[in-house]
Amino acid sequence: MLAVRSVLIDFDGTACTHDVAEHLMDRFGDPSWREWDERWIRGEVDTRAAIRGQVAPFTAPDDELIAYAVEHCPLDPTFASFVAWCRDNDVATTIVSDGLGLYIEPILAAAGITGVPIVTNDWDGGALAFPNGHPECDWCGTCKMLAVQRADGPVAFVGEGHSDRYGALYADIVFAKDELVGLCSDDGVPFMPYEDFDDVRETLSVSSVPGPVAPMRCPGWHAG
Repeated sequence: MLAVRSVLIDFDGTACTHDVAEHLMDRFGDPSWREWDERWIRGEVDTRAAIRGQVAPFTAPDDELIAYAVEHCPLDPTFASFVAWCRDNDVATTIVSDGLGLYIEPILAAAGITGVPIVTNDWDGGALAFPNGHPECDWCGTCKMLAVQRADGPVAFVGEGHSDRYGALYADIVFAKDELVGLCSDDGVPFMPYEDFDDVRETLSVSSVPGPVAPMRCPGWHAG
């Protein structure tokens, strides 16, 4: 039996080889979207305000946005076999994303992947809602800390960016690349570096889990 019962996986830049939201903002948005990102990283605006500001210039219909995402943003080629391997080993896989939401299921379906739960923000013709946020904290759109806490444990978390920081803090084992490596180092979170999902599978096949850091209060806590 594997050491984990659940694997939570970021989408943009992780399950998918591209940051899909960034591709859509470059194609359909305004160059100022990067300023929103910089303000968010500095802690000047919350995720919800940043995303809404970034997509405000969008005028394309949903089907055009989705078609562009499916055409230009393929999944990691090792992801489908990883999901199948998890199913064979009775490990639940869930996509947990703080992105735009509308393109995840179509990209998965285009790769022949169905039945993977998706925890993300809701997009409805440009209107964003955040049903998976924390009931008290309003900093993130989708609360990845809460997603980890609600999953059957022990929990593995796979990510790469700033939006994955708080999920990583509460997971039992963390797989990190890109910006998440530095964030885990800063937060004292043990992590396994990875390049693709073959690396994740190999590690989960042989490794025990170190357990979560799990501070009593999430460092991103912000009650509006």
